[in-house]
Order: sequence, then C-alpha cells, then structure tokens
Amino acid sequence: MNLSMASFMGLKTISPGDLHRAVLERRVTVMDVNSSQSWNESHVPGALNLDPAGYGPAELPPDKDSSLVFYCSNPMCGKAPRAARRAVEMGYANVAVMAAGIRGWLSGKLPVERGE
Repeated sequence: MNLSMASFMGLKTISPGDLHRAVLERRVTVMDVNSSQSWNESHVPGALNLDPAGYGPAELPPDKDSSLVFYCSNPMCGKAPRAARRAVEMGYANVAVMAAGIRGWLSGKLPVERGE
C-alpha cells in the first residue's frame, strides 16, 4: 500500500497524468511548494512557486471555487499537504495534492518548465 502524507491527512490527491490533463485544459492552478532552486530546475508547466508556510490569500485565485493543486518533491514530503490544508482552512473548496510530487511527474516523463 502506497500511502502518501496527503492521503494520511485526508486530502484529495491527483495523479501526475490527471494533473497534466487538467493543466492542458487550463482548469487548474498549480502550486509548487518546493524551494525556488528546485522550481528553477524543473516544475509543472505554469506552476507558481509558493512559500508553503508563508503564503496568504493574495497569492491564491480570488475565486474560492478555483481548482488548486499543490505538490512538493515526493509522496513522503509534508510541505504540499500542509500548504493544501492551509488553503482549505482559508475557504477553498476544490483543493488537491499531487502526492507523487515533482519526482513522480518527472518519472512519468511529463513536460516541465525551467527557470523563471
């Protein structure tokens, strides 16, 4: 059984493949909570680099029904689930975590962006 930190915390999860489809259809806002160095090396196309502990409502879409997906490095990383939980506490209703993280995205040979 492959339990991620996100599922342990009761959060919805999304696979890299499903997130890729959502990104292509432009129906999701993706939040990368890895370090800025990691984000510069590779991130999900269109992902915003977000400080998992210090972000506020101004850094999220104004519509609380927006689809938000958070990810960090791998299934055992706790930064994305904590950041996602914070968005839920701010009133966002459609929040998920790509538990596989950027490692899972890269393993799936999905496209990435690099740099700023």
